[in-house]
Amino acid sequence: MSKYKRIFVIVIDSLGIGAMPDSEKFGDVGVNTLGHISQEADMFRIPNLQKLGMANLTPLKQVAALEHPLGYHGVLREKSNGKDTMTGHWEMMGIETKTPFQTFTEHGFPKELIEELEKRTGHKVIGNKSASGTEIIEELGEEEIATGNMIVYTSADSVLQICGNEETFDLQELYRCCEIARELTLKEEWKVGRVIARPYVGKKKGEFERTSNRHDYALKPTGKTVLSALKDNGYEVISVGKIVDIFDGEGITEAHKSRSSVHGMEQTIELADKDFTGLCFVNLVDFDAKWGHRRNPQGYREELERFDEKLEALLERLREDDLLIITADHGNDPTYTGTDHTREKVPFLAYAKSMKDSGRLEEQETFAVIGSTIAENFGVPQPENTIGKSLLGFLE
Repeated sequence: MSKYKRIFVIVIDSLGIGAMPDSEKFGDVGVNTLGHISQEADMFRIPNLQKLGMANLTPLKQVAALEHPLGYHGVLREKSNGKDTMTGHWEMMGIETKTPFQTFTEHGFPKELIEELEKRTGHKVIGNKSASGTEIIEELGEEEIATGNMIVYTSADSVLQICGNEETFDLQELYRCCEIARELTLKEEWKVGRVIARPYVGKKKGEFERTSNRHDYALKPTGKTVLSALKDNGYEVISVGKIVDIFDGEGITEAHKSRSSVHGMEQTIELADKDFTGLCFVNLVDFDAKWGHRRNPQGYREELERFDEKLEALLERLREDDLLIITADHGNDPTYTGTDHTREKVPFLAYAKSMKDSGRLEEQETFAVIGSTIAENFGVPQPENTIGKSLLGFLE
């Protein structure tokens, strides 16, 4: 019989808590997403994260560490070679990525790839550089509307992104072009982690706005994950946010797309009121996409405060046999140079109303302890070559 009937894993996308020992190899020196957000602000209120032990993991200027936080708190290191979304999430569920996904940040995509994409889609490509999604739409949106050309861009992540105006380019046409791009970028020399459709609306500069019809075309996981093990053994695996895209649907039984991180928490709260047996796996992307990459510590701090308000409502709805885990997939220090993710350790907060004790856990060598803990709880076999050890026995 499972110790916990339901486990909620919430990934605060990019909430790193300090540099990994090897962070310099990734160009990241002295990074600390949460710590530096705190230093930049006069006010910072996260009482619910505080009572779960978040301030005990890295010093925060305005938020005191507690002597006895609820539940258990600790720090996870990333074992995989990378610092992106897919690498972090896949590792949580048991997969170590030894070869990082390719990026095309410096020079854009190769001429041969662009020519093939133009030939297959019937659209001329404009852009083809590393850019902010909102900025490149402002720059090239009017040209796309006037000509039918296709905005293609990348970022510091391993991604190929295509923008399309829903009113003139057509959403289904955008998805068709992205499917072609995904097929082309399965070649080793062009392989990216994700192709992303980035639809928007508006007719001229200053009016353009991205919509929630984004769609990610990810690579399939390179091995079996704990999600698949749960699904194969009859447990529910409910995804919120972009989890379903990150795993290309593998191991997911029910998916809920989110319009924002606040909406993602509202969906999670609604799911907490429903009966199910298994995992609810949540990604809250706005922290990363809206604030980390755009180097906006104030926006990041305010997003965390909004999250903390919703967290209070979720904590109230947890049942005696529920387990809540809060973590992150990498860092994205909004005070650091550039726009890239940062190679950081991440938090591990675990809480259940039934816990009789609390305390600090030893620092763990891999994010995969999360998946291993879930697998042991539900008594499902660990995938072969999994790299994590369960912490279930410590969560008393």
